[in-house]
Amino acid sequence: MATEIERKFLVANDGWRAAAGRGVRMVQGYFESGICTVPPPTLRVRIAGERAFLTVKGRPSGVSRSEFEYEIPVADAEAMLLEFCGTRIVEKIRYTFPAGDGLFWEVDEYFKLNAGLFTAEIELPAEETAFVRPDWLGAEVSGNPRYTNGALSRNPYTLWRD
Repeated sequence: MATEIERKFLVANDGWRAAAGRGVRMVQGYFESGICTVPPPTLRVRIAGERAFLTVKGRPSGVSRSEFEYEIPVADAEAMLLEFCGTRIVEKIRYTFPAGDGLFWEVDEYFKLNAGLFTAEIELPAEETAFVRPDWLGAEVSGNPRYTNGALSRNPYTLWRD
């Protein structure tokens, strides 16, 4: 079983842009799920640039959770977005750049109903892995379910931001 260990933060300023380079446009949709377990897994289809993926994520336990991801044809992903996801779509550009010690930052700039939201994620090999926190990094939201992309597909940022 694959495990994702990820910390998520808000972005405090544009200081990250100098290291970021060119981003990848992503469109991802979330299936309405009432299957398998309580709570159900997160089932996502994502188109990232010229590639597409189907992902199943389990229930979070701290900053870890199971994750299974499979590459699929882009045409299949486009059909799934239309047929299964409805309005539960998140659009963003992801910028990936080194965080030091073989780690990488992923900064997401959101659009449409999530416009104005910027988050930064770092995937870690273990929950206790230390990492450098750059000055552009804002408050940690790892444990806040409101900031998951699945939640943002159902309750967009522009409807509740402060």
